[in-house]
Amino acid sequence: MWRPAVEQDLEWVFPFLMEHVQSSMFLLGNLRDFGLGSDAPYGLRLWVLEQGRGVFGISNSGTVLLQAPEFDRWDTAAALICDRKIVGVLGDAQQARAFVVAAGLTGHAMELDRDDQGFRLNLADLRLNARPDDVLLPMTQVDRPLLEAWRAAYNMETLGQPAEKATQTAAGDIAKFITQDSHRVLVSHGEPVAMTGFNTRFEDVVQIGGVFTPSEKRGQGHARQALAMHLAEARSQGATQAVLFSANAAASRAYEAVGFEPARAFALMLFSEAQKISTSDVEPCT
Repeated sequence: MWRPAVEQDLEWVFPFLMEHVQSSMFLLGNLRDFGLGSDAPYGLRLWVLEQGRGVFGISNSGTVLLQAPEFDRWDTAAALICDRKIVGVLGDAQQARAFVVAAGLTGHAMELDRDDQGFRLNLADLRLNARPDDVLLPMTQVDRPLLEAWRAAYNMETLGQPAEKATQTAAGDIAKFITQDSHRVLVSHGEPVAMTGFNTRFEDVVQIGGVFTPSEKRGQGHARQALAMHLAEARSQGATQAVLFSANAAASRAYEAVGFEPARAFALMLFSEAQKISTSDVEPCT
């Protein structure tokens, strides 16, 4: 049912994934950046359904990514990677959770195990309210220790990381955001109050990630303002669509306030320790 992807497959894989862009941005970004056969950490080993309309992959670092809306034999996908260590599964919630069950990966300790509400926005419908005392700045123009502290708090609150790991990870995150110029900071009345960013971009679509307001500044509309201003900037550079996943009701209200509409849920499952396929239903693993 599955076969290894070849270069010619990318001619239909990219359009297929764009049909389901709200839950395919990680696949699209990885394939664009690394193609097939890369040994980079985020490079993918990829398979496609013989009849098309399905993609399944695992990164070199062990993250499973998938998109096959009409498929239900996820045990056959699990059989492809029974020799691989798996650190996480990301994708459309219905598909990703069906894969985890078929692969016998339930019941393991998770660092993150969440289904986030998906949202999608045509940037022509973006709602942006002018606030004269607000300015959106690149991270290079803001105190870096402050940004690292914010990111550490984000890693704990949103990604469920323990404090020590969250702090260690934050410095590298901010360094990457600065290098990629992917994130922005909202400064209001001369004070940094929120940050926002894009996890990835593909063609005319941006995927929002890393939206954060420190606890003492919440409830004042800073996150939605930062997001709206960043999206307006992206729109001026040719972006036409935006997608994201919301971790809680308060964030969802902020996204809806700037024009986002609900879409399918997205699952984020990160294991506390790397796992392997462990089910007798997957024959090649026994």
